[in-house]
Order: sequence, then C-alpha cells, then structure tokens
Amino acid sequence: MIEELYTPLQIELRNRARDLAENVMRPVAAKYDEEQTYPWEVQHAIRDAGLSGVWIPEEYGGMGAGVLELCLVVEEFSRACGGMGVGFAVNALGSFPILVGGTDEQKKRWLPPIAAGEALIAFGLSEKVAGSDAGSMITRAEKDGEEYVINGEKKWNTNGAVASFNTIFAVTNPDRGARGISAFVVAKDAPGYRVGKHEDKMGIRAVPVVEIHLEDCRVPAENLLGGVEGHGFKQAMITLDRARPGVAAQAVGLAQGALDLAIAYTHEREQFGQSVSSFQGIQWMLADMATQIEAARHLVHTAARTIDSGAKSITKLSAMCKLMATDVAMRVTTDCVQLFGGYGYCKDYPIEKYMRDAKITQIYEGTNQIQRLVIARSLLREAAGGGK
Repeated sequence: MIEELYTPLQIELRNRARDLAENVMRPVAAKYDEEQTYPWEVQHAIRDAGLSGVWIPEEYGGMGAGVLELCLVVEEFSRACGGMGVGFAVNALGSFPILVGGTDEQKKRWLPPIAAGEALIAFGLSEKVAGSDAGSMITRAEKDGEEYVINGEKKWNTNGAVASFNTIFAVTNPDRGARGISAFVVAKDAPGYRVGKHEDKMGIRAVPVVEIHLEDCRVPAENLLGGVEGHGFKQAMITLDRARPGVAAQAVGLAQGALDLAIAYTHEREQFGQSVSSFQGIQWMLADMATQIEAARHLVHTAARTIDSGAKSITKLSAMCKLMATDVAMRVTTDCVQLFGGYGYCKDYPIEKYMRDAKITQIYEGTNQIQRLVIARSLLREAAGGGK
C-alpha cells in the first residue's frame, strides 16, 4: 500500500486491523477451521479494538468511515484467515440494506448495537431455487394487522446461526415479480424463525453458513425496511454493489497472505544446494503473483473510493473489482500451494487453507459468471448511448 494515497485514519485502521489479525486471528485460524465453530473470542477482540462499526455513520454509533476503510480492515483480517475476514464483512452486507433503505427510526434502532459490536447481522437473500436469479425467490410475507407473516427458507445464510438480526427478503406482491419483493429486519428470537442445516464447507469454516426456516414467522410491520412494500429487490441490488468490494478485499487479503507464506517458504527451502527462491522460474511466479495482487488491490480501492464519493453509477466497477480480485485470489493461492510442493497439499502447513478459503470468493455475492454478464451489459448499454 502506497502510504501517500491514504489518509492517516485509513493507515491507522489498517495497522490496527493488521495487529489484531496477527496476534488474535492467525494463532487460532487452524483451530476454528478444523472445528468449524464460530470464533467468539475473535469477535470480542474486534469489538474491543473499536472496529465493529467502521462503515456505520457516527450518528448511529459508528466510526463514520466508508467502504474503502471497510476494505482495508477486511483485507488485513483475511490475510490471516479468510473465514474470519468474511465473518466481519458480512455485518456490512447485512446492515447496508438498513443504511440504503431504512427510515431514520430504523437506523437508530438497529445500527448502534451493530456498530458497538454487541450484535451481529446477516443477509437473507438466496434460496434453494433462487441463487443468481434472486428475483425468482418464493419466500412470502403477508400483512396481518400490525404484523407480517413470513413463510419460506433462505439458503447460504452466512453468520445466520450467530446473528442477532437477519435482513430477510420476501415477496409481498407475487403479481409484480422482482418489484413485489420487500425487505424486513427479523430478530433471531422472532416467533417462527429457526436456524436449520449447517453447511459442511470446503473453506471459510470459521463462519457458519446455514439454512434459515421461516414458518409463520411473525414480524412487526415496523420492521419493513423503509416502511414501503416493493423496494426490497432494489435495496438488495444497491447493497450488493456496495458490498462486493468487501468480498474483493477478502480475496486480495487471501492472495497476499498466501504470497507472504510462499515467499518465506521458498526462501528457506533448499533443493539442489540452493534456496528454491533462487531459481528463475520460481522468481517469475512470485513476480507475477505480486503484480496481480497489487493490480487487484488498486482496482478494489478505486471501486471503494467511487462508492464513497456518492457516485450513482457503481455497478460495473463494483463487478469488475469483485471479478478480478477473486480470480486473482484463486490463481495465486493455487500457485502458492504448488510452490510448497507436497507439503502444500497437507494440513501441516497453512497454505492449503488459503486455497480452500479463496474458492468461495468466486461464487458468493454473485458468481464471477454473473459479474461478467453485469460488466458486459453495462458496456453494451454505454455503447448504445444509455449512459454509464
């Protein structure tokens, strides 16, 4: 990171996050990966370090920083553990709908405990039959007096087993398609809200990914985001545009963390009477990886700065940074495993975990195939004179 491009606050946040990652996360990363349990000790350390509400405005108890600051923190956490990085970032994903679509009263009610690190929030959009095609969801919410009754299931709900709140998207008017979707904030103790299957995952095993079952789940009408039905799909899409740089930052952190380990290992490992890093072929691999990571990092930060500037047209750039950074992460972590040889394939060394953690970044919050569609459609619309 070129220091001159960042404010003193951004550098301070990065350093604080790096210190926490090295001293709290890295020593227990393998433990929680093996156990597949949530690291509450890490969550408490994040809270005590004052990093929980980086992206939340000051009037709601947060730090008042933006997406760039969020990305800086997520990258450092992911450099030590990808699962713990996304466990932090998903709180931004879950709270962005409140920030972009909630009333002032709703923001005052739900954001302060998240900013204080006293509550976690998840994001309930995907379903078994509605992944990339979120507009085809079938979860229903029907008005009943002063409440809504929600029925359905949510899939791939990251942090859903430990979150105090969940931003749930449901159909309130099935005749209007995607425009009939609304968003609700649902508390974990709401009647009819139940955590179901825990996924047994390849990577990011320190963070729970679960099914959420909503069975005649009763939610106060005041929990309808924005107080108006039919705005949920738009709120979800705006949220994903703002959140994708966070996933990209997770990918950059994973790639950087893997490269750090590979540089140290190839320098120490000797073959044919010299360090492995002295071979030109290895040096070229290291050079290519470092260049790709730096390029991805700057694209992520450019996207984050654009979002923080208040620019309206962010979809294409957000998709680009997510696409590039996550593809780089998968390529770099795979090459780093190769540099470790047979040891890279064994859990004796932490490098294989980086490859496992990196794979999901190409899939969630919009697969990279979907990102390419988003980018291409934006390009063609611009070429046709439809604006950026």
